[in-house]
Amino acid sequence: MSEVSYYTEEGLQKLKDELRELKSKGRQDIARQIAEARDKGDLSENAEYDAAKDAQGLLELKISKLETLVGNARIIKEDQVDTSKVSILSTVKIKNVKNGANMKYTLVSEEEADLKTGKISVKSPIGQGLLGKKVGELAKVQAPAGEIEFEILDISI
Repeated sequence: MSEVSYYTEEGLQKLKDELRELKSKGRQDIARQIAEARDKGDLSENAEYDAAKDAQGLLELKISKLETLVGNARIIKEDQVDTSKVSILSTVKIKNVKNGANMKYTLVSEEEADLKTGKISVKSPIGQGLLGKKVGELAKVQAPAGEIEFEILDISI
């Protein structure tokens, strides 16, 4: 059984839209590729046909994974977020204790993570280190470059 994942409404909608696109347009494109390859003759030596069938298998695998994700998804609303400690959908302002750099991240599900927009996964090393911490506490994060200490400055939505 897959684990439950929490999403924002927009994040879950994005997954549903991708799933709908793959089921309709994606399947149609693959069916067209298979038909074109089949029209080229002997299937036993037809590399295009084999490639199209492989692509079909990968597409169906991706659809299956997305269906599982969507089926196990739960929407978490901002009014459900406890800002007394770091949790999913928290926006956390942290300070690197060693170099004094301040950063601001929102903790989201893996599928919604986007570092460019300041969204990090709760399953990332920093996300794991921050979860459950309160303002003023230190979070020790194991990163590839070694252990990093962050001070929790603020928790908001």
